[in-house]
Amino acid sequence: MVVTRFAPSPTGYLHIGGLRTALFSYLWARRNGGKFYLRIEDTDKKRNSQAAAEAILNAFEWLGLEADGEIVYQSERDDIYAKYIKQLLDEGKAYKCYMSKEELDALRQTQMENKERTMYDGRYRDFDGTPPEGIEPVIRIKAPQTGEIIVHDGVKGDVSFQAEDILDDFVIARADGSPTYNLVVAIDDALMGINEVIRGDDHLSNTPKQIVVYEALGFDVPKFYHVPMIHNAQGKKLSKRDGATDVMAYKDMGYLPEALLNFLVRLGWSHGDQEIFSMDEMKELFDPKDINKSASIYNTEKLDWLNAHYIKNTPNDTLVALLKDFDMKLEEHDKKEILLDALKERAKTLKELANMLVEILDAPTQYDPKASKKAFKSNAIEVLERFANSLEEVQELHLPVDYHHVMEKVVNEMEIGFGKIGNPLRVALLGKMSGPGLDVVMAVLGPDETLARIAKAVLAHAQD
Repeated sequence: MVVTRFAPSPTGYLHIGGLRTALFSYLWARRNGGKFYLRIEDTDKKRNSQAAAEAILNAFEWLGLEADGEIVYQSERDDIYAKYIKQLLDEGKAYKCYMSKEELDALRQTQMENKERTMYDGRYRDFDGTPPEGIEPVIRIKAPQTGEIIVHDGVKGDVSFQAEDILDDFVIARADGSPTYNLVVAIDDALMGINEVIRGDDHLSNTPKQIVVYEALGFDVPKFYHVPMIHNAQGKKLSKRDGATDVMAYKDMGYLPEALLNFLVRLGWSHGDQEIFSMDEMKELFDPKDINKSASIYNTEKLDWLNAHYIKNTPNDTLVALLKDFDMKLEEHDKKEILLDALKERAKTLKELANMLVEILDAPTQYDPKASKKAFKSNAIEVLERFANSLEEVQELHLPVDYHHVMEKVVNEMEIGFGKIGNPLRVALLGKMSGPGLDVVMAVLGPDETLARIAKAVLAHAQD
């Protein structure tokens, strides 16, 4: 059975790269009928944030990524780590190092002056003398000093590390007794039964150290998949401007969870030329062996395109509920179906959709000068007044087609093109030249509001 995990540190927001790793791990477990666990790596008490931990859980809930079992918090497992540290000491696989900070600084200074790699020199590895006074020791593991460590990676292939080049006897417990990252990750993965680890390739350099811990404790080494980073269009590390922001900020910007997950699964993974994937399709098709070996490029236009697709295919009742987050209340609006059918074809985000709704439902307080100059020339005011009079003569005005017939009547009677009525009417109703079909706008506003906006615009432009 495939067992995966996502193990974020609550020292900041959950960013887009972390979410992609979580998604890949989740999909691979689900495809294989396995387990997907969430572990909060909160051992760094100085940098941990309860708000950040809650934000991670909120993001998982919003996206519908359900973890199996209870969430594991490393801060609650100190006794477990202490047990294994003692085991390593008792078996002679780890030792107490009494090197002072001054000694370590002096060693590093000498190594830098000699243009050597800075690393601990193992001076307390086989120490059996009297410990120096006043020094609280750290615990170091006895790492191999020769040979190679091979990481069998499902994305990169076998990656070989020479022990003497990348390992010293690294610290597994600090002087205050608190365990270090590479120790607790290996212990937790083993005890949680994690047998496949999907994570960013910025962790690749940690993997040999974790393999040392696995082997020292007699644990099975999991299968690793180190996923290349996400870059911006210039091939550089993502910044906040590029999209490396809090995952929940995407909700605030009006992206749907389905669109964001679909976008992320295609960052570094593909299935033929398919671009749009339902969650069921992702679970059926995803395989980490198909992850690209090179970095993927973050493309906002692709995310917007996908989000527009999902908005367009979202039922109107669902959109009404989602739009509440953007202060848009449409539950009681009798023309909400007409309104949403027209606008959701044009919106890239829910926020944009909400703004479009405001532009229609709220009467314009000012008129775009360029649009007015183009629309209100020649006999534009006469055309609008004729249209208003014709509108008042009609008893039944409900659907967009009803308003369209009135427009056609005026066009035919005055022998003008549709632009002669459409341009000034659009500015009168919306204050600008862009927007959905005028017949739709008027059907939503109703005849009274339509006539009121026309009268206001005629008065404003007659004074120009």
